[in-house]
Amino acid sequence: MKESSAIAALAGLLYDFLPGSGNNATAFPLAAQKVGVAQYWQPGSKLPSVTKLLTLTLEHRRSSFCPLILEIVRQSMTWRGKRDPLTRAEIDQLNKLLPGVGFKIPDLLEPEFLDTFPGAPAAAAAPAAPTTQFHAADPAKLAELSARIRDLGSLAPQERGFVFERFLHDLFDVYGLSPRASFRPRSGEQIDGSFELDGDTYLLEAKWHSAPTPAADLHVLNGKLNGRPTWSRALFISYGGFSPDGLAAFNQGKSSLICMDGFDLYETLSRGLQLDRVIARKARRAVETGLCHVSVRDLF
Repeated sequence: MKESSAIAALAGLLYDFLPGSGNNATAFPLAAQKVGVAQYWQPGSKLPSVTKLLTLTLEHRRSSFCPLILEIVRQSMTWRGKRDPLTRAEIDQLNKLLPGVGFKIPDLLEPEFLDTFPGAPAAAAAPAAPTTQFHAADPAKLAELSARIRDLGSLAPQERGFVFERFLHDLFDVYGLSPRASFRPRSGEQIDGSFELDGDTYLLEAKWHSAPTPAADLHVLNGKLNGRPTWSRALFISYGGFSPDGLAAFNQGKSSLICMDGFDLYETLSRGLQLDRVIARKARRAVETGLCHVSVRDLF
């Protein structure tokens, strides 16, 4: 894997979180068992076992990787206790290494969490990522957008798709997400757009169909993700929702794809929710649960 050196550095740090072979032999498999990746733990307390656990989880159960790291941190806090507690510098170093394997874990970046650890921040560590600042949209523009999406249903099907893409571009722009219109990065490939949120770039796929989006369409977008860096993400917005088999194919899978349907858009606009916060919470829930689509009503 391209991330092999980054995984080795991360494994070395986590191994040092739990000094002593007895602690390592117990805590690491316990963490793996709690997040459902126990099959990737090879008996023994040596560093290669930790490296293998991280590597196999990243390769085969990517959605479990962040929960595994969080559980290892929890186990470390328990094993180290009050006599030899984890330090702020160690957590900062962990946050510095995680982007090397394509992840940031918001829970480990929360100022309130970091303040619970003794000691000063790591002098050589990169500055901790800032707390996400969500954008306050203009109410008048949101009212206009709400009216526009209601009018979309009266358009002809072919015209409706293009107008829906323009609507989403304007919606993302209202929230300061730096949207880009549809583009062709390579021969034969069409991307409906992209946007930025909290330092991450998302590809966008948008469909306005009366029928639910099937698994095949999700596989197409996921194929576009697979040809890009491991930290790439994608948002699929299907106004007609998604078929059960489509969602089942991507739940618990190795994908950085999250989904939003028409009801999610309606809830966001009608309840005055912040779109950037909605997407950020969907992304976090996908990491925590492995579910590519969780309804806005279940998130707020």
